[in-house]
Amino acid sequence: MQLPQGITLFERGWLSSNNILIRGKNQCALIDSGYASHATQTLGLLQAALQGQPLDLLLNTHLHSDHCGGNALLQVAYPQLYTLIPPGHARFVTPWDPAALSYQPTGQTCPPFGYSTTLQPDTAILLGDQPWQIHAAPGHDPHSVILFQPEHRLLISADALWENGFGVVFPELDCTDAFTEVAQTLDVIEALAPRLIIPGHGTVFSDVAEALARARRRLDSFAQAPEKHIRYAAKVLLKFKLLEVQNVPLAGLLQWAQSTPLLHQIYQSSGPAGQPFQDWVLALLDDLVRSGAASRDQQSVSNT
Repeated sequence: MQLPQGITLFERGWLSSNNILIRGKNQCALIDSGYASHATQTLGLLQAALQGQPLDLLLNTHLHSDHCGGNALLQVAYPQLYTLIPPGHARFVTPWDPAALSYQPTGQTCPPFGYSTTLQPDTAILLGDQPWQIHAAPGHDPHSVILFQPEHRLLISADALWENGFGVVFPELDCTDAFTEVAQTLDVIEALAPRLIIPGHGTVFSDVAEALARARRRLDSFAQAPEKHIRYAAKVLLKFKLLEVQNVPLAGLLQWAQSTPLLHQIYQSSGPAGQPFQDWVLALLDDLVRSGAASRDQQSVSNT
């Protein structure tokens, strides 16, 4: 699917968010930088596309590790890089607070980075040669933003809308009602009437109406059975770790789970009464194996 001139998509696997490079006559900007373990690859893709041009701006739609894990390396590679992040978590970036930024609770990695200023919703920013609208998109993350270019009707939707769903609604795991915010963000996207969407993960798509319908059906199923969403979130955390390591000794994965606070939080709030934590994790792994998302034997677990 062809994107407007000057826009290049680095479509990544699920471990790293998509990276969107926007080039103009006087400015080059990158939106989202992927996961830390892919940072060198991200830099290589970027340098190959820029062919000696500098990178001027780095924007993060939100500060989950798979969207900003490459920030630190890019800031070293481009010392004059101007970095913009959503305002909600800015106070935890300086000074650096890996617990408040979710990296410690999720057992994920994100090297510390700095920022220059914040992306204010309901304003516009020049990227390349064109203005882009900044819209708040709470739900998956309470401080996430999406970016819309009205002339081309192109939306960068981050994890607010994928072709087949949306990201885990993390505030719900803290007993904060956020399903309503997901619904409101889907309404915002519908009102923008984009022609093309570049999601945070997955390929560009144009059947926005059907994607919204699928997302709303999924949201309704979660709202009617919140325990379904909670179990899904726990499996996502395990799958994300498998995406990172690809293959791991079973004992090592169980040790990682034991040291991951968010998994313990989910277990304590929704795990079956009387089931030991390790047995609960093994049951989640069995779910992943049955769905084809993982394979395992007595000694190891592999991503599939």
